[in-house]
Amino acid sequence: MNLQEFPIDQAIDLPPMGSWPQTTHVFDEQSVYAIKAALAAQRPLLVRGEPGTGKSQLARAAAHVLGRLFVSEVVHARSESQDLQWHFDAVGRLGEAQALAAGGSRDVEEALDPRLYLSPGALWWVFDWTSADTQFHRCRRALRRPEQPPTWRPEQGSVLLIDEIDKAEADLPNGLLETLGNGAFSVPYLDEAVGLASNTPPPLVVITTNEERELPGAFVRRCLVLHLKLPKDKGPLVKWLTTRGEHHFGDQCSAKVRREAANQLWQDRQEAEKVGACPPGQAEYLDMLRAVCAMAKEEAKQLEILEKISDFALKKFSTEL
Repeated sequence: MNLQEFPIDQAIDLPPMGSWPQTTHVFDEQSVYAIKAALAAQRPLLVRGEPGTGKSQLARAAAHVLGRLFVSEVVHARSESQDLQWHFDAVGRLGEAQALAAGGSRDVEEALDPRLYLSPGALWWVFDWTSADTQFHRCRRALRRPEQPPTWRPEQGSVLLIDEIDKAEADLPNGLLETLGNGAFSVPYLDEAVGLASNTPPPLVVITTNEERELPGAFVRRCLVLHLKLPKDKGPLVKWLTTRGEHHFGDQCSAKVRREAANQLWQDRQEAEKVGACPPGQAEYLDMLRAVCAMAKEEAKQLEILEKISDFALKKFSTEL
């Protein structure tokens, strides 16, 4: 794999996939080297940065360019490390047991076989697609099967996105570190552990954080870390955003409209920082341009609309100290 396989500073179109909409991504050189280093070192890539900088989309775009399966898992406050490995439907099994106790005629041992209520998690899919697929079809209430590209095969590998890991307690990143380090995990009710299949390369694991909670030091040290930051100075920021706007919307809006939107975002970032609020970023900028392009086609009208809607798109904080 060489650097030229990734189109740097060029827009690539990402087709819709599951709940992910069609969009455009632009790799910079730093992100490309980070991805390649994580693949070579076989370590997770922890992506830091404020919301709206494209942290999650980076994983999806990497999977697209590399021709790998894309699997994503969004972490929440109640997530545990086990949830990334497997899920057990204890409620469904209890309901079946109660139905049988009420007079069902089915074989109890067969009906309550724990494997019928065991669903593969994200790590299971990226470690061993074949066994995960077998278990998925065995389970009566399997949660979700990742979308499989038509021509993809397990030997092509996968990219696993673990989104917003900072929302979970420390046991989740610590458990994830142990699983990735061992290359396997045990599953109750099965006779053997789930590990990386012989014909499957190690997954590229991309982990994002919005810095809402400090991550365990031991976990961070075992990751490669990529910081996605917007330019701090006005000139570079306006230029960077204007270029991104062109990649996403082409000639739907002029350079003047894109620059004006970027100038407005710069101003609102300064105001947000004064009140200690999360500043608007690339996501808000693209949302604003998307709205303008949908509402008008002529430059003059777009500039007029831009002035009227910027407060709704950018000022998502209270101005009262």
